[in-house]
Amino acid sequence: MVGRFRHMPPLDTLVAFESVARLESFTRAADELCVTQSAVSKQIRTLEQTLEVELFTRQARGVKLTTSGRLYHDEVLPALHRIHAAGQRVRTTRAANTVTVLATHAVSQFWLFPRLLGFSAIHPEITVNVNATNDILPFMVPDCDVAILYGKGDWPNLAATPFIPEVVYPVARPGTPGADASTLQALADLPLIQLSSAWDCMEWKDWFAHFDHVYQSPKSAPTFNQLTLTYAATLQGAGISLAWDFMAADAVRKGELVRVTGFAADTGFAEFVVHDASRPLSEAAQTFKEWLLQQGTAPG
Repeated sequence: MVGRFRHMPPLDTLVAFESVARLESFTRAADELCVTQSAVSKQIRTLEQTLEVELFTRQARGVKLTTSGRLYHDEVLPALHRIHAAGQRVRTTRAANTVTVLATHAVSQFWLFPRLLGFSAIHPEITVNVNATNDILPFMVPDCDVAILYGKGDWPNLAATPFIPEVVYPVARPGTPGADASTLQALADLPLIQLSSAWDCMEWKDWFAHFDHVYQSPKSAPTFNQLTLTYAATLQGAGISLAWDFMAADAVRKGELVRVTGFAADTGFAEFVVHDASRPLSEAAQTFKEWLLQQGTAPG
C-alpha cells in the first residue's frame, strides 16, 4: 500500500516557511531557527518546487507572501500549532499533575508569569507548562488543558468564563514629552507609538474611534508589529503607546508609567478562561482554573 502522505513536503520546510512568512526575512528566519540563510533558502525552494507555486515575492528589504503563499500560510499555521500542541500533550499525559496552558505573549509575559511563582508556592505538586503564541484560535484549545482566549466568549464547544475585561488606555514613562496631555486632540497631535499587528488588536485609530474622534496615524510615526515591543519602547521613554490594563496597571501603581489623559476604552471584550467542554478537567487543571479566576478578580 502506498503511503497516503507520501507527497507531503518535509516538516522542516513548513517550519521554515512559517518563520519566513512571520518575520518577512530569510536572514531573521535563519537566526531564529539557528541555521544558515542558505539553508532556509533551500528549504523554501524545496517547498515551492513541491507545491509548484511561488510562495514569496523577493524584495529589496525582505520578502512578502504571494496570494498563493498567503492561502497556504492560513492553512499551514493552524496545522503546525496542532502538531506542536499534540506533542506537548503526549509528553504530559503520563503526568497527572501537569497542566498545559495556552495564552498570548502579552498575557503570558505581563500577567501570567509574574503570578506563577505564587501558584507554585501554594501547589508545588502541580507543574504548569505555558505555550505562548499570538495565533490562538478556538480549535486549538482542546489540545491543551486550559487556555486564555480573547473575545466575547461565544465559542461553540468551549466552556468559557470571563476573566480579565479589556480596558485600554494611553501610557508613557514619567517625563516623556506629551505625557501631561489632557484632551483627545492634544493626544492625537503627538508622535504616538504605533502598533501594526496582524492579529486582532486595538490600534490608535480604533481607540480614538471609541470616543468618536477621528485619527490618522502619520507615516513617520515609530511602528512595531508586537504589543510587547510597543510596551517595551514606552518603558524606555520612546513615546506614548496604548496599553492594556492587565499589563500596565502594576507599572502605573509603581510609578514606572503614567496614564495619559483620563480616557480609557472599555471595549466589552475580555480574556476568558476556556477549556474543551466535552472533556472534564483533571483535578490539577481544575485547581489551576480556579486559581486563575481568583487572580483575575483579585486587586493587582
